[in-house]
Formats: sequence, C-alpha cells, structure tokens
Amino acid sequence: MSLSPDAVMQHLSAIELKGWSPQLIGGLNVDQGKVMLALQVDPALAQGMEPLRAAVEASLSGLEGVESAKVVLTAEAKPGSGSGPASQAAPKAPPQKQAQKQAQQSQQAQQPQRGGPIPGVQSIIAVASGKGGVGKSTTAVNLALALQARGKAVGILDADVYGPSMPRLLGLEGQPEAEGNRLKPKENYGIKVMSMGFMVEEDTAMIWRGPMVQSALMQMMRQVEWGPLDVLIVDMPPGTGDAQLTMAQQVPLAGAVIVSTPQDLALLDAKKGISMFRKVNVPVLGLVENMSSFICPNCQHESPIFGHGGAQREAKKLSIPFLGAVPLEMAIRESSDAGTPVVAAASDGPHAAAYLNIADALLDQLEGGGKKSWFKMPKISFSG
Repeated sequence: MSLSPDAVMQHLSAIELKGWSPQLIGGLNVDQGKVMLALQVDPALAQGMEPLRAAVEASLSGLEGVESAKVVLTAEAKPGSGSGPASQAAPKAPPQKQAQKQAQQSQQAQQPQRGGPIPGVQSIIAVASGKGGVGKSTTAVNLALALQARGKAVGILDADVYGPSMPRLLGLEGQPEAEGNRLKPKENYGIKVMSMGFMVEEDTAMIWRGPMVQSALMQMMRQVEWGPLDVLIVDMPPGTGDAQLTMAQQVPLAGAVIVSTPQDLALLDAKKGISMFRKVNVPVLGLVENMSSFICPNCQHESPIFGHGGAQREAKKLSIPFLGAVPLEMAIRESSDAGTPVVAAASDGPHAAAYLNIADALLDQLEGGGKKSWFKMPKISFSG
C-alpha cells in the first residue's frame, strides 16, 4: 500500500516538538514514498528554526512507507506583520525625520542583500536564458565538462526546480547522501551535481509558490558539501522570475553566460535576461549562440534553420562578448538524451570542440581586464 498525503498529515499532526505546529505547513508533496515538506515561518525567526526543521525531517524519515524525506523552510513576510499594538502605540516621528527614515528604508529595499561566499567554491557562474527551449541546460553541462577539460574542478547546481534536467543529462539517479543536515552532491564524469530531480520522480510536477522555491534553492546552494571547486555552474531556470532574482541577489555570482538561438524571437527574450543581470549588477560574461546552423550528415549542405549569426550581432549591439556558436547537431541531442554529454562522450570530436572553444573564450574573458585571477570575485555595488 502506497504512502498517502493523509497519512503524512496525520503523522505531522501528532508530532510533539517545541515550537511545532501543523499550521507551519506551507506545502506538502508525497510521491511514491518520497516526501517533500515546506514550513512557512516568520522571516525574523527563520535562522533559529533549523533545529525544528531537522527534527521534523527526522520524524518523517522514520514514518513507515517513507523512503526519503526533505523539509525546507520558507519565509514569507505577511502584509502588516510589522504593525502590532506596540508599534501602533509608539509616538510618531517628526515629519522630516519620518521622511528621512522612509527614504532610507526605500533605498535599503532597492539594494538586495547578497549572501557570503560558499565555503570551498571559488567562482559561481550562472548559465541563463530569457526563455526555455534554447538548449541552456545542454550548454551548461557541456560547458562544465569543457572547463573541467581545461583543468578546473567543476560542479553544477540545477536551479530549475520546476524542470530539472541534470539527472538525465549526466545519467544520474537516486537520492544524494546526507551527513547531518548537509547533503553530499552526486557525481559523474568528475562533475559534482545537485538537483531537485534527485528528490522527486522525473515525471512529478512541482507545484510550489515562489518563497518555497527560493528557500529550496538556497538550501541546495548552501547546505551542500560542494568544495573544493574552482567553478560552480548554476543552470538557471528560463525567464526572469523569482528563482532567477533569488540566485542573482543572494549568491555572489562572478558573472552570467546567456544562451540563445539565432532567431529574433529568442534574442528578444535573451535581452531581457541580460537586462535583469545588469539591473542587479551581475557582470554578463558573454552570449552563446546555440542551434546555430544545421549541416546535413548526408550531403553536408548547411541550412540555417533558426538563422545564423543573430546572437553575435546582438552581442555587438549590447557591447558584451560573443563566446561562440554551437551547431544544431543530432549527435549532441542523442548524447544528451543518453546521459553522456558530447564533451564527455567524444571529447576529441568536432561537436565537443565547439564547447571547448566557448570555455576558452570564457576563461579569456574572466582572466582579462587586468584581473590577477579570474577566480577573484568582482566588487558588487548598487546604485540607489
């Protein structure tokens, strides 16, 4: 008999822990013995809730029929939560001081608070796109392998919670091992990997609100034993929503690589992604043109199915580096579906060469500009 959500809720209702209440539950997903639970807490108390989170997770792990349990904290401020009776009774400040305070609070709200470095990780690079379907994840995994071929220790965080691809792309399955309240990333081809796809079945739909996704991303980033790594590649979800802003604002990104296909429609969305990173002062390290052109394997005729050179022209207009182009090739698609990325499966082949050239261009970009080391974090500043 399979584990039901009702059975899990009954168990949660019976837990006796200091500070525990079923009212904290912000989301529950039960799928073939795997339980994902989100606890919604007061943002001001979130840091002190880790012992309770770990205790609830341990309690769920011991429930009959549970193969694995993962509990995450979400902190969502409620409108008016800071205005209780005490604050209502406080005397009003003079108009000038009140105006100054409001201006200061507004300025602070416009300046996202970035988290500190991740222990053992030298540089974090986001691979992003303005829309889905442009081959961003395939580019991210092959770029990671190409950087590794250039002597770097590399990991990948699959930040696309709703559509994780890395387990399939790297031929990985099963749950990551846990040590206390920290996870050990899974590994293949020498690349360390963490993905929500390890926690749920491949065809499970993640129906989560924004704060739940943000909390899960931060836990996968900061509660994983990543180090030592030279580079952590973050495979960002497509678009410019909550998940993207969370990563851009809360993680010390060394820069972003934007992936697009050549046609104008895709480039319109790619420009939105570039604009987002610029607004949060994350350097855009370059643009990659994926599915650039198709060469018939029989007659060798070249057909620009999605166009050709559009990303390079757009990069020039936007004054950002063009890192290179990847052809539309059946071998890349087949190797990706098989869990053997082309850089790993045929490292000496012409298709792998495209990614290796992009990796070289990325390294040149990071090492350029008079920097002593491309691993050095850029100085982040925010304009009011």
